[in-house]
Amino acid sequence: MTIKPLADRVVVKLGEAEETTASGIILAGSAKEKPQVAEVVAVGPGAVQDGKLIPMTVKVGDKVLTAKYAGSEVKVDGETYTIVREGDILAIVD
Repeated sequence: MTIKPLADRVVVKLGEAEETTASGIILAGSAKEKPQVAEVVAVGPGAVQDGKLIPMTVKVGDKVLTAKYAGSEVKVDGETYTIVREGDILAIVD
């Protein structure tokens, strides 16, 4: 099954949460922070404002930085994805 986002929505796959701190302390599952760097998997056509289509800035394959608690998590074929609005993407990471 594939996910095709609508309007200005973007499907991203988040990176893995850190297992240990910088000093080497192993984190419990509840202490792990949600990762903010993600890879773009699918992109919608863009938002419509005043009857005009505003094209998307990001494209499939981009690595992006998302807002910490943005989006909705969905599971498709055993994989977990997050669907966010383009406005919740803070930056493209090179």
